Amino acid sequence: MGKLSLIVKREYKARVSNRSFIVMTFLSPIIAVGMIFLIVYLTQVNQDGQRTIVVVDDSGLFYKDFESTEEINYVDLSPVGLDNAKENVRKNGYFGLLYIPEEVKTQPSTVRFFGAEVPGFATLDAMEEQIEKKLTDEKLIDRGVNLDMIEESKTVVSINIENFTGERTSKVSNWIKAGFGGGAGYLLMMFIIIYGNMVMRSVIEEKTNRIIEVIISSVKPFKLMMGKIIGTTLAGITQFTIWIILGAVLLLGLVSFLGIDATAGQVPLGNMAATDLDKMELIILDILKLPLIELAVFFIIYFIGGYFLYSSIYAAIGAAVDSETDTQQFMLPLIMPLMLAIYVGFFAVIDNPHGIVAVVFSYIPLTSPIVMLMRIPFGVVWWELLISVAILVGSFMFTVWFGSKIYRVGILMYGKKPTYKELMKWLKY
Repeated sequence: MGKLSLIVKREYKARVSNRSFIVMTFLSPIIAVGMIFLIVYLTQVNQDGQRTIVVVDDSGLFYKDFESTEEINYVDLSPVGLDNAKENVRKNGYFGLLYIPEEVKTQPSTVRFFGAEVPGFATLDAMEEQIEKKLTDEKLIDRGVNLDMIEESKTVVSINIENFTGERTSKVSNWIKAGFGGGAGYLLMMFIIIYGNMVMRSVIEEKTNRIIEVIISSVKPFKLMMGKIIGTTLAGITQFTIWIILGAVLLLGLVSFLGIDATAGQVPLGNMAATDLDKMELIILDILKLPLIELAVFFIIYFIGGYFLYSSIYAAIGAAVDSETDTQQFMLPLIMPLMLAIYVGFFAVIDNPHGIVAVVFSYIPLTSPIVMLMRIPFGVVWWELLISVAILVGSFMFTVWFGSKIYRVGILMYGKKPTYKELMKWLKY
C-alpha cells in the first residue's frame, strides 16, 4: 500500500506539473468562453444586412401580403412585367425574384424563384407558407366559407399533466430530465477519453525512456498500473474543478464587462400572464423534483467504475505498444462502446427510458456508466441500479486483472507490434 501511494503521488505530481497540463488547465476555459462569444457574434453578423426580393405577382392576389422584415425587404414590381423585373434585379444586385403566375390558383406548382443563390430554409419556408395560406383562404372563400367565422372558432387547448396523486408537471419535464442525464453521460464520456489517453501516453513515455525497467524492479506491475490510473484520475479531477471555477468566473466577468443585462430578454414578472407564470413555476418545480442527490451519488459511482474500467484497458494498450502510432488499431474497439452509449442514450433513453434497449445497455458494463446516468433522472428502481453497479464492479475487477496480465508482459516487450492473437498469448504467461 505504501508503494502504491508513492506511485499515486508521483503520477499526480508528474501530471499537474507538466507544462502542457498547466497551460491547458488555464487556457481551456478562456478558449471555451471565447468560442461561446464568437458563436454569438458570428450569428449576429450572419443576420446583418437586409436582402431584397422582388415580387412579380401576375395573379394580383399576393402583392400586399408579403410584408418586409429586418432580414428581407419585399419590393413589388408586378406592373413592369417578369422580363423587366429580371433585368432590374440583375442591375441592382437584388437577392432574387419571386414570380407568381396568373394561373397560380389552379396550378400552384408554377410559382418560381429566380436568383443567383438558393434561399435559406427559413426564407423559402416563409414564402411557401404565405402562398399556401393565401391560396387556401381563396379556395374557402370561393366555396362560400366565412373566414372570420373560422378565425373566431379557433380554440387553443393546453393539456395540464398531473399524476394520480394530483401532482402537476410541465410538458418539458422529459426534456429537462434528458438534459441533466445527457449532460452527466457526455461529461463522463469526455473524461474517459481525455484522461484514459493520458494514462496510455504516460505508460508509452516511460516505456520508451526505459524508466519502466528501473521502476518495475521494486514495484509489482499491478500496483504500478493502479498507481497510474489513480494518480491520473486525481489530476483530472483537479483540472475539471479548476475549469468549472475559472469558466464561471470568466463568464460572469465578460457578461459584466460587456454590460449585458442577463434579464434583458425576460418579460417582467408584473407583465407576465398568469398562465406563463404557472408554466415557469412548473418547470422550476420539475427541476427541483429531479433526483439530484441520487444523480450526483451515482455519477461518482459510475465515474469511478467506468473510468477504472476503461483506464485499465488504456494502460494495457500503452504497455503493449512502443509508440502512439501503434495504438490506432486498438482505439476503434475502445471508442465504439462509448459512442454507442451516447447514441443509445439520446435516441432510445429519451424516447423510452424503461424500454428493453435502454435497460439492456444500462447493464452492459462498457455502456452502463453513460446509459444509466441518462436513465436516472427518469426514475430507475433500486434493484436495477444494484444489478448494474454489481455488473460494473465485477467487470471492473475482471478488466483490471485482464489489463494487468497484458501490462505485466507488455511493459518489458520492445520492438514488436502486438496483434490481438499475441495479446491473448500474454494472458497465459
